[in-house]
Amino acid sequence: MRKVVVTGFGVISSSGNDPETMWKNISSGKSGIRYMDDSAFDESPVRIAGKVDDFSAETYFCAKDAKKYDKYIQFAVAAALQAVAMSGLEGADWDPERAGVYVGSGIGGIETIMKNHEAFLNKGARRVSPFMIPMMIVNMASGVVAIRTGFKGANYAPVSACATANNAIGEAFLSIAHGQADVMLAGGSDAGIQPFLLAGFSSMKALSTRNDAPEQASRPFDSGRDGFVMAEGAAVLLLEEEEHARRRKATILGEVVGYGATCDAGHITSPDFQGGARAMEIAIKQCGVPVAEIGYINAHATGTKEGDKSEAAAIRSVFGDSLKTLKVSATKSMTGHLFGAAGGIEAIITLEALRHGLLPPTINLDSPDEACDIPHVCNKAEQTSTCYALSNSFGFGGHNASLVFRKYEE
Repeated sequence: MRKVVVTGFGVISSSGNDPETMWKNISSGKSGIRYMDDSAFDESPVRIAGKVDDFSAETYFCAKDAKKYDKYIQFAVAAALQAVAMSGLEGADWDPERAGVYVGSGIGGIETIMKNHEAFLNKGARRVSPFMIPMMIVNMASGVVAIRTGFKGANYAPVSACATANNAIGEAFLSIAHGQADVMLAGGSDAGIQPFLLAGFSSMKALSTRNDAPEQASRPFDSGRDGFVMAEGAAVLLLEEEEHARRRKATILGEVVGYGATCDAGHITSPDFQGGARAMEIAIKQCGVPVAEIGYINAHATGTKEGDKSEAAAIRSVFGDSLKTLKVSATKSMTGHLFGAAGGIEAIITLEALRHGLLPPTINLDSPDEACDIPHVCNKAEQTSTCYALSNSFGFGGHNASLVFRKYEE
């Protein structure tokens, strides 16, 4: 298979609206979770989220176009354009017919759906926007990214709940590795922080209710964890065949070397650790190095009781005696859970950790749960010399997707 490298990435998140700001905040252990004082959430038992409050659509769109696109589409385009700019692809010699886009979403244009449903109920069918359908459908972020970048290869919007972005990156990796493309934009985007969706997750008892301490609310692996914290945003990586990138003298930020995707085929919301373990095993086998060479895992760990315990069991199952050379952190403790974009931002964080030799912490890990007995990076970043790292994403429905990245060395 051909080698696949990363030459650009972009981020919109509550931890920063560009990769540099995001990494600075994450590596220093700064939380992006805030209290929401919007009156729309007055009846919600949950008032905390990783909300993107300082995003300006006009930075990336003219005013007319911005009105035609749901926020999840706007986020995706912004992250993709950042990735292309970082890669230096603009002005270079590349074939648009061998450049594709795999950008998915866990939820799609939920804000558009709710606004138009309210208009329909209150004012009738004629008040439904003619832009509603293209604003809400889950594939439209991927489609608009292609329109804005001119990428004319395969265009696909995977939907696998919280595993979405990892599946997008993994399938893009395979597409380049097997010679079907030279360049791919891959990642995810979601903008689901609105009362209806929050109510649904609250009814499931899935969310943290630490409204009085927002920055301490997301606490993966901690014995006091009480659920995840919703977040929104987008993260997109530009993947490229190695020689294609080298020919145009691109700065290479890291290498994608393994991808594993499995399904639990069990309960719709309760994970089975064996499915996650198999995804990690497949990804590690594909990259062709011993398990002990993987020095860091960016865990999916959302802060739910069963989810974190299951992932810890999967990690122990795969790594065994190699746990002594491993470190694990859960950066959702700072970003919150970006749903379909979660794997994208965590892939970027993992690549940055390898590039800078610095493992970001799991903050709020004050009393590690004994059921999650794995080697944590607790509350403060740690130096590392590891060359290989793994990033996990698991989703409702039993979807599991793991990626292995390598520090790039010429």
